[in-house]
Amino acid sequence: MAAYKDLEQQYGQAMEEHGFIPDPENRRYGSMGLCWRHSSRQGGGFFWTYGQQDLYTIKIHDFFFHEDQLLEFHWPESLSVTWYESISGEEFSPCRRLIPGCVKSFIGGREPYRALIHRQIPIVSIGVEITPAYYRDYLRRQFPEEYQSLLESFQTLDQTEHFPEMVQLLKQVRDYRGEGLPARLFYDGKVAEAVALVVDRHLKCGSRRSVSAEDAVRLADVAAFITAHCADELPLERLGRIGCMSISKLKDAFHVRYGCTITQYIQGQRTEQAGRLLRETDLPVSQVAAIVGYQNPSRFAEIFRRNTGRSPAEYRRACWSSFTEVNDMERKDSL
Repeated sequence: MAAYKDLEQQYGQAMEEHGFIPDPENRRYGSMGLCWRHSSRQGGGFFWTYGQQDLYTIKIHDFFFHEDQLLEFHWPESLSVTWYESISGEEFSPCRRLIPGCVKSFIGGREPYRALIHRQIPIVSIGVEITPAYYRDYLRRQFPEEYQSLLESFQTLDQTEHFPEMVQLLKQVRDYRGEGLPARLFYDGKVAEAVALVVDRHLKCGSRRSVSAEDAVRLADVAAFITAHCADELPLERLGRIGCMSISKLKDAFHVRYGCTITQYIQGQRTEQAGRLLRETDLPVSQVAAIVGYQNPSRFAEIFRRNTGRSPAEYRRACWSSFTEVNDMERKDSL
């Protein structure tokens, strides 16, 4: 019960400010944690969390917004790793796409976190966040001879689509439904395992790579050109000339800077444009595909589902259904 009260104190006010209300009877993600339900006109879905004193927190996001949301908040000092099953948006500093299927680390306690989350596309993720009491005090006491700072390990992870061990672990956490002491031991063990995977990956991959300030400006030019011309053919030779780099350097530096390949970035921009057309027009899916650069509607549908978790037709139905629900709510409130 003490853990529940701690979680309520930690998240209650923030959840209420963003339109979430407690949903204590909800067993969607297990009875050991606390669940909140999104009840406002801004969107729908759930947020679930489980924590152990002041050591760690496990979080599951499963909600969406009716309109694009610019999020800005100060994250307390912490280290986290999250797998995004579904998401669409951009984060800033540096600016790069948030893409489904990626595993991402975050270092809290620094500059404010800012991100633009796209409307109607569900945010479905699960993550583990550890506090200084865990990675400075607890681990130091447990492993005095082998202790090392975890900061560089989490920085090195950054954002990747190639961390299957972490994805498998976080899926196990998401699907677990135990209670009592077995559940506490399970969650404690999985948090430690997640930290071990991050440290092991760092030891195998080496120090974090980065790009120079000059190359970062050139890469921003390339990214802006892609955004403006995403429906066109974009040969690497042309992008290399824009970025003043060889093709091999461009591909490598772009991945380091934006956390995805150039092809994935192009596909993401096309998906974003297609989503707007599906939301705001009644154009046939095949015509939407052609407008954003795909002559093969099946290929377009495959990439769109990979980036949003839904087929184009499912996405359009969900958007129009949400729009109808909002109008109905406004009509009832006006009576």
